[in-house]
Amino acid sequence: MKVLAAMSGGVDSAVAAARAVDAGHDVVGVHLALSETPAALRGGSRGCCSKEDAGDARRAADVLDIPFYVWDFAARFTEDVVDDFVASYAAGQTPNPCLRCNEKIKFAALLDRALGLGFDAVCTGHYAQLVDGALRRAVDEDKDQSYVLSVLTPHQLAHALFPIGDTPKSEVRAEAARRGLRVADKPDSHDICFIPSGDTRAFLTERIGVRPGAIVDHATGEELARHDGVHGFTVGQRKGIGVDAPAADGRPRYVLGIEPVSGTVRVGPAAALDVRTIDAARPVWGSGRAPGPRFRCVAQVRAHGGLAGATAEPSADGVRVELDEPLRGVAPGQAVALYAGDVVLGSATITGAH
Repeated sequence: MKVLAAMSGGVDSAVAAARAVDAGHDVVGVHLALSETPAALRGGSRGCCSKEDAGDARRAADVLDIPFYVWDFAARFTEDVVDDFVASYAAGQTPNPCLRCNEKIKFAALLDRALGLGFDAVCTGHYAQLVDGALRRAVDEDKDQSYVLSVLTPHQLAHALFPIGDTPKSEVRAEAARRGLRVADKPDSHDICFIPSGDTRAFLTERIGVRPGAIVDHATGEELARHDGVHGFTVGQRKGIGVDAPAADGRPRYVLGIEPVSGTVRVGPAAALDVRTIDAARPVWGSGRAPGPRFRCVAQVRAHGGLAGATAEPSADGVRVELDEPLRGVAPGQAVALYAGDVVLGSATITGAH
């Protein structure tokens, strides 16, 4: 096959490209320039898409002796990922930018261009497996990225390669060292790639501005404090809420709900975070259709953790998920991914939970 290897400049994508070469594919490497300030250097494990990353990707391609290009997707990334991230927070939602990047950039914009140029597949360094067309969890549970890939359609999965999903991360690093890849010991990226400072609240405030509102007690309606914008909060948040006085029972307060129109942030006890029913819209099914009118599964609401047995009931435009046991920190804007064992059945965007 003719394969386009997306090379971020990290160890995972470099080894994935190497394995594609070993498999006999005709491989071309491409680095996506996603940052509007690529001259900025990353700080350790923060940030990505820097000048340093592009150079690391190019050197890895040289070692593998494959053609290498840099494609400028910065404008598309800003519109589909960064602007979406900002708008979602302004609307009181909690988006996952990695999931959106996979959906809109790597397996939409990039894949479309690749297919248009005659490539058969896009290869990435994601920790996930494809078996008989089905997306499955990676062998390395701690690194598994099937959740953030759960938005991919059958068409996109049919043109994807995830060569390292069957290998633990430690072995991937060791393999990179054996191959002479300088990125073997490069730190993994953490946090949100386009916020290298790690200060999400400051990033959002700079773009959304100050929109004052009230922090109120969920049970009594009492105003406890003021805030500068709902974008500074997420459901389930405990630290940095800005309420000095402890609750009447002396226990910590958590963000329970966000109302963007009124600017109200509701806080209360941890027990009030329990969710047993999730409503979600815009489902994407790995096989192209729902497994049935009502089916058993495991629901996952975060990239790592947040799992519970469940019964899912698809409708014409969404899916309702009834959980066997409560989950906490479930917020609109997140994705709920549904699994049968280690197989991803599909996912949908959470619109409500109770």
